[in-house]
Amino acid sequence: MKEKIITKASDMFLKLGFKSITMDDIASEMCISKKTIYKYFCNKEILVEESTALIHKEVHEIIDNIVAKNHNAIEENFEIRKMFKEMFQASDTSPIYQLKKHYPEIYEKVMAKEITECNSVFRQNIEKGIKQGLYRGNINVDSYTKFYYTLIFSAKETTQSEKEAQKLELEILEYHTRSMATPAGINELEKHLQNPII
Repeated sequence: MKEKIITKASDMFLKLGFKSITMDDIASEMCISKKTIYKYFCNKEILVEESTALIHKEVHEIIDNIVAKNHNAIEENFEIRKMFKEMFQASDTSPIYQLKKHYPEIYEKVMAKEITECNSVFRQNIEKGIKQGLYRGNINVDSYTKFYYTLIFSAKETTQSEKEAQKLELEILEYHTRSMATPAGINELEKHLQNPII
């Protein structure tokens, strides 16, 4: 039952917001009593914390699956962006923006994990792109990893509208790719930009 509550709460938090969803809403949606939820979670903050941990785990499992498909480096980044778009498409307000505003301590814990895992994904993508001849071989991988991470998360945590955040993310992805790309990389980027998912 605990896992079912976390799964349902995660879904509701992403779609309707961490602040607006109450324990009553979750109980009502699951056709259980609020007392049942409190049996496993003594307050909403603990449920939010466990839900964000689940979302984090699911996101990185999907990213690992995308990476395992062995797309070229540029296509891989567009596939990861598509996954985020599909995952958060029901949200009006950016989930990361909400979390930072209403649950700053939980947000800090989530971000500490994200820094490590995202930096690893971004670094591997850059190294892959260099090997494939899509990114220039003379770039400083550490710096470009940091630049991309800083831009992406700055957009996510400061943009209230999820739609606006996703539009910004596409522009950041284009900016990031153009800054590293070889002529072959530019051709690949242009191909993906012809049918962007906005």
